[in-house]
Amino acid sequence: MISSTRAEIITIGDEILFGQIIDTNTQWIGTQLTDIGIRPTRKTSVGDNKQDILSAFTEASQRASVIIVTGGLGPTRDDITKHTFCEYFGTELEINQDALALVTSFFAKRGRVMTELNIQQAALPKNCTYIPNLWGTAPGMWFEKDNVVYVSLPGVPYEMKNLMEHEILPRLKAKFSTTIIQHKSIRTIGIGESFLAEKIADWETALPEHIKLAYLPHFGQVRLRLTGTGTDQAMLDRDLQAQVSAVTPLIEEFIFGYDLDELETVVGSLLKENNATLGTAESCTGGYVASRITSVSGSSQYFEGSVVSYSNAVKMNVLGVKQETLLEFGAVSEQTAREMAEGARKVLNTTFAIATTGIAGPDGGTPDKPVGTVWIACATPNETFTQLLSLRNDRKINIELTSSYALNLLRKTILKSNLIVQG
Repeated sequence: MISSTRAEIITIGDEILFGQIIDTNTQWIGTQLTDIGIRPTRKTSVGDNKQDILSAFTEASQRASVIIVTGGLGPTRDDITKHTFCEYFGTELEINQDALALVTSFFAKRGRVMTELNIQQAALPKNCTYIPNLWGTAPGMWFEKDNVVYVSLPGVPYEMKNLMEHEILPRLKAKFSTTIIQHKSIRTIGIGESFLAEKIADWETALPEHIKLAYLPHFGQVRLRLTGTGTDQAMLDRDLQAQVSAVTPLIEEFIFGYDLDELETVVGSLLKENNATLGTAESCTGGYVASRITSVSGSSQYFEGSVVSYSNAVKMNVLGVKQETLLEFGAVSEQTAREMAEGARKVLNTTFAIATTGIAGPDGGTPDKPVGTVWIACATPNETFTQLLSLRNDRKINIELTSSYALNLLRKTILKSNLIVQG
């Protein structure tokens, strides 16, 4: 198997460990490193504690050739990254004149007076290579020791991303002879991870050595990610596509897209292709299905609107659900979901309409209809399709899962309807 340069990412800051901010930097950095053929193998979050940071540096250096560090470069006492690097490398801080000039210019352009703390932003470890930050006051730093590159970047995402794109990634590409790391994803829904693994077991076993498979489950979906490593981009693309073509017939009924496809973008494309329109009638999802649909740019071409019919009165007075239906079968029933979808299609004057009604939880369940019982429906000009979902005890998860299954029911309905000529 072709080896690749290994990298580790270390984020520094108590605020990350305390859950006060979400670490989005690691995800972005990992993607960028992969794109240039450097394989991220581990990430570590460390608080503002010098000994913990030193330990993280030492451990990472034993495993990786590239160590990317973000955070702890501000002007206040809790920002200790530079001092820790000094101890790690046995050096001391000194004012870097180029850095000082850039920081001075930064404040002058904004008509602000520099303080001593601001001046100290230009104090860098003597052994580092200064990386100018044109987007903020905290410089980037590049160190090399025992064939390991250490890169220190500010934690502010905007500054970090610009430094990576304009300075760090070009330097890493120039220093390391990297391999190509290419991903190809198959997006599935409606089948559990273990059942999916059984269906494709023989295919997975026969994968060539330079292609690896990962199962990534998320809210009723499973993303199959193929990762190929090689030196020839065109050949790697062909190899990955050949594997996708080989596995597709085994699981075709569960595939809704590939790579960056999302259910809402897939159904949007289908609706546009067929000059069709859509409306929603939502009870338990409270408008979340409509929110996902309208998150797609251009959705106004096919989405007409939504009726959030949380109460029975709205179900009857707006959507036309029969009172006897609610009395005999209840709000959470196949019959009510059917009438909601058909009513929404009529009221909103659309080609298709999807409806959701259920018990999202955590309370409201009964022995006959426990929490997680949901009915969804999709109405077309000719017929209405329904589906019963038996979900979980978590309200947020149930809403997320219901929205995904409702969009998938719409997708399958469009594909099987006579509006589309397959071929």
